[in-house]
Parts: sequence; structure tokens; C-alpha cells
Amino acid sequence: MGIVQDFKEFALKGNVIDLAVAVIIGAAFGKIVSSLVEDVITPLLLNPALKAAGAENISKLAWNGVTYGNFLSAVISFLCIAIVLFIIIRAASKLKKPVPVVEVVAGPTQEELLAEIRDLLKNR
Repeated sequence: MGIVQDFKEFALKGNVIDLAVAVIIGAAFGKIVSSLVEDVITPLLLNPALKAAGAENISKLAWNGVTYGNFLSAVISFLCIAIVLFIIIRAASKLKKPVPVVEVVAGPTQEELLAEIRDLLKNR
């Protein structure tokens, strides 16, 4: 019975549930970002740039049997996704309200408090 109880405590901790929700939302968000890159950014920006460079079909580029075009295609896709994520995260962070800074006023030290207590006792 101990293993079942331990697993139940582990699985129902807040961190595990939060992590599961984050993974599910991350997968859904990944599809959104992939669609944005493949359906919007690539046709608008990347394809014209590749046509201008004379490399419309980048994935078929090869040299002596080494198909480096697939690698270049993956690198370009990664860079596009990274830039889009950076822009989205930067915009989202600007929407967050800044946390107000609370100044902590330093109180009297222990020695000062003891000296004050001593002086009060002397005056009695």
C-alpha cells in the first residue's frame, strides 16, 4: 500500500500538475508557431529571399553526395521559429504589469533596541 500512496502524493503535487499543463499548452503553442512560420513567414519573406538567391528548392542542394540543403533548411526554419518566439515573448512580457518595488526601511539594530530598553529601565 505504501507505493500506491507515495505515487498518489507525487502525482497530485502542484508541481507535477503544473508541468503537465505546461507541456500540453506548449505542444498546442508549438503548432501555432509552426503554422505561423510555414504558412505566413515562409511565403512572405523566406521564399522571395530564396528566389532572389537562386535557391528556390533549398532542400535539394547537394555537393558530392552530401545533401547540405536539408541541413540549411532545418537551420533556417529554426532561426525563423526562434525569431518569432522571441518577438512573441517580448511582446507578452511588455503586457505584464511591473511588480512594484517596496523599499524596506531598516529598523533599529538589536544593540540599539537593548540600549533603549536599558535606558527605559534606568528611568523607572
